[in-house]
Amino acid sequence: MTGPATGLGEGSFTVKLTRIAARLPVLLAAAALLLGVPATAAAAAPAAASGTGWIRLAHLSPNTPAVDVYLYSFGNPTAQIVLHHVAYGTVSPYEPVAAGDYSVAMRPAGASAASAPVLSTGVMIMAGHAYTVAGVGPASGLRLQVMDDELSTPPGQALVRVIQASLKQHVVTVTFGGKVLADHLAFATVSPYQAVSPGTGRVTATGGGTDAAASVTLGAGTVHTLVILDGASGLQVVSLEDAAGSGQTPAGAAATGLGGTAPRPPGSQVPWLVVIAVGALLALAGALGLRRPLRPGS
Repeated sequence: MTGPATGLGEGSFTVKLTRIAARLPVLLAAAALLLGVPATAAAAAPAAASGTGWIRLAHLSPNTPAVDVYLYSFGNPTAQIVLHHVAYGTVSPYEPVAAGDYSVAMRPAGASAASAPVLSTGVMIMAGHAYTVAGVGPASGLRLQVMDDELSTPPGQALVRVIQASLKQHVVTVTFGGKVLADHLAFATVSPYQAVSPGTGRVTATGGGTDAAASVTLGAGTVHTLVILDGASGLQVVSLEDAAGSGQTPAGAAATGLGGTAPRPPGSQVPWLVVIAVGALLALAGALGLRRPLRPGS
């Protein structure tokens, strides 16, 4: 007596396997529909594996009106990020983007997306790196500046840099707890990062007899950008926390209303859900398409 037949003939197996393979696009689309995402998004999921970087956009030109800011992936005319009516002193949260070449374009607020930008610049986003692209300078000499943002610090230290965005005071000196962070920093320039001992201290910006101060806490392993702005009654000091924890995703919120690096939710789980759903559907297809009825023993 022979046991039940558990396998298919080679030719029949090949035909069945070919049919199942031909149905993969349908199965993928079905999985996407089950999860509430377009099939194109499911198909694009493997592209995310190439690496992720982060970018934030800022308007730091005191006498330039509000603008619309666009981020384009190289070769794609459709904007990936659009920020409308961005006013002076605004810094967007970090946005995760796939590593690659991008361009940033700035248009007057409300202008057509098809209109020529006031100015634009290119930026290469590297996986694991963060960048700030800011409109700086006076309106007559407005430019977009790309800044590399640090995400890690020396052990037990904090990193701090200064962006001088005050037009009323063309040169400022900035100190933290008596330590000079930027000495006679000119308008529309950025100081290098400096390592400082962690703690809470008084940040003072001085220029032309005008002072501004703010209490700032710099924790060990955190990275900060201090922005000097023209406030309603003189200089204003704003602290942005660029990163909290060496090598971590940019996170943390600004200590003021400037905008800054608002906390972001975890990365989307859609790619993994799609993989799980597709696997389940393939398993079901295999069970229905490759199985043959058992024959009684002889």
